Amino acid sequence: MEWFSLAITGEYESGQAGNGNISEIIQEYREDPGGLIPVLQEVQELKGYLPREILEQIAAEMHISLVKVLGVATFYSQFYLQARGRHLIRVCSGTACHVRGGAGIWEALQLQLKAGDNGTTADSRFTLEKVSCLGACGLAPVLMIDEDIHPKLTKETLPGILSGYR
Repeated sequence: MEWFSLAITGEYESGQAGNGNISEIIQEYREDPGGLIPVLQEVQELKGYLPREILEQIAAEMHISLVKVLGVATFYSQFYLQARGRHLIRVCSGTACHVRGGAGIWEALQLQLKAGDNGTTADSRFTLEKVSCLGACGLAPVLMIDEDIHPKLTKETLPGILSGYR
């Protein structure tokens, strides 16, 4: 992410995204000192992720530095700077899931989905990411697809689960 490095050093000049819907969201929170996070949340809900041009627009219209916007957007794992697949698969890598075979589930999913370097499949159907804990330790190993928890996984159950999202 070359633009990220340039923004941190202050060498990047922002462009204009010019999106009216985004301007309306920004306007709603512009005077709120804690408004950046809700703006990022609503814009990501609208666009699916936070592209560079949108982050520049947010910084310019909220009168804050791009570095601050990037700092918040990269600190919280809920924000995405790259486009994601239609379905987000979160695989738990916590202790309970790991002890009960979670690492094998991760490897099996990587093989089945053939996700690229950014974790997204070539058809943009799935994005695969590893998370520290899903809070369902008694059901380990678990994964979450969108908002659906899938408990007590085995490598053999994965194809059936994935078929419901194709």
